[in-house]
Amino acid sequence: MRFGIPVKNNLKLEHVLKIVEEDKELETYMKASNIMAIDRLGYSDHGPTHIKIVSNIAIKLLRMLTDAGVVPGAVESYGLKNEDAEVIVFLASAMHDIGHAVHRESHENFSIPLALPILDRTLKDIYTIEESTVIKSEVLHAIIAHQRGIKPLTLEAEIVRVADALDMKKGRARIPFQAGEINIHSVSALAVEDVRIRSGEERPIMIEVVLSNSSGIFQIDEMLKKKMENTKLKQYISVKVRIEGEEGKEKRIIHDFEL
Repeated sequence: MRFGIPVKNNLKLEHVLKIVEEDKELETYMKASNIMAIDRLGYSDHGPTHIKIVSNIAIKLLRMLTDAGVVPGAVESYGLKNEDAEVIVFLASAMHDIGHAVHRESHENFSIPLALPILDRTLKDIYTIEESTVIKSEVLHAIIAHQRGIKPLTLEAEIVRVADALDMKKGRARIPFQAGEINIHSVSALAVEDVRIRSGEERPIMIEVVLSNSSGIFQIDEMLKKKMENTKLKQYISVKVRIEGEEGKEKRIIHDFEL
């Protein structure tokens, strides 16, 4: 499994990335997560594709913020470096949903014990025991804090939480929609044509969400807005939503619906 994350000059991230990409246990958990989420629950993808997207978005957000002078939690609290914060964000992104292999409900709690042995063997060769313990603590916090109702207390955790919500392009909705799940979740998700992340003017980051139908507002309101609530990221990120219909008309997503 390849993530396609640009490591730039971060040798620690390069080392961790190589190990994770070859980890068969993690890869199998991701496959099992999709068996549970898609095959058994008719839910959207929570396996390798979702993980790759979230990981790349999270690293991009972190780098944009640190370039703007924002200090990650691991740097502020433990004196680590930005490169270590990238390791934390990547590992948390890679393992935040593997608890789906157990069950969708409370999957964040299940992800914690499943992630621990993977973290141990991933970090042992590049960090001291003290450093790896700190890294693990920060990764596990970011995993548990992507759950609604739990406040993320670090920049890294906030980034993973928001990156998870930004994987909202319409491809995520096709499996439940094609399986017959026609509801506000699947219909609104099909309206999200694109998610673009770029540098902002008033704030470091501008997120532009392109919709083909105004029903997609539900995704913004229920997913992205709620994930950003109670985080400091609100002061660094602007969100712009644009509806692009054909010839001024919104795209029709469904033609008929019967209860």
